[in-house]
Amino acid sequence: MNLEELRDYCLKKPGATEGLPFGEDTLVFKVGGKIFLLTGIETGDRFNVKCDPELAIELREQFTEVQPGFHMNKKMWNTVFMNGSLSYKQLFDMVDHSYNLIVASLPKKLRDEITQGN
Repeated sequence: MNLEELRDYCLKKPGATEGLPFGEDTLVFKVGGKIFLLTGIETGDRFNVKCDPELAIELREQFTEVQPGFHMNKKMWNTVFMNGSLSYKQLFDMVDHSYNLIVASLPKKLRDEITQGN
């Protein structure tokens, strides 16, 4: 997967937005104003996603391409390398999981607006 494919996938999520709040090299995807994915534009070979803490550990143990989140809370964020070892489905599943965690944490009214606008 490349950066454009990742970007396209993220932006298809209901309510997803993109921005550069941390500088012009870090592309950030949010839903409801909360981050669900970050990626470096220059490197473009990895991304950070939020993850259930138990699942985060399982994924790190199962895949060398999944590491504790770089510059993030290592308990709840993973850095995932897109080097061709993980399938698109596996990568998309991690993006979906992160997105769904964030949506579930949003206030009900905002969550309903996002899911009903779908």
